[in-house]
Amino acid sequence: MKMKSWFSVVCLSLGLLGASATAQADDDITLGRTIVFENTDYGAPIPLLICRRVDAIQVKADRDMYLRKVVATFKNGDTKTFRFYRNIKEDDTTDWRELPYKRCVKKLEVFGESKNSSAGVRVYGRT
Repeated sequence: MKMKSWFSVVCLSLGLLGASATAQADDDITLGRTIVFENTDYGAPIPLLICRRVDAIQVKADRDMYLRKVVATFKNGDTKTFRFYRNIKEDDTTDWRELPYKRCVKKLEVFGESKNSSAGVRVYGRT
């Protein structure tokens, strides 16, 4: 009897794992977070532990900031620069910047300046 109940629990768990993976197939994901400081000329890196396949990115600021660009590094070493050059208000997001097809992002670098001493930045990806 114990073997049957164990087997049914394993089957149920595997079924739930498969259902959750398909439910998130078209969702937006958080690629990473970083902090942008005031009066800096260097980028704030966001290293990703695993390669994430996305076809567009979007940036959200936690405080007022000026966003210059985001540089995405892909799995094969290629880079793509998304230029924004705009002020972003607190809790505001940019528009989606699309890639021609789904690419595997390995690293992100955010260039900008905070209006205060620092501003948190989140980069979202669309799968």
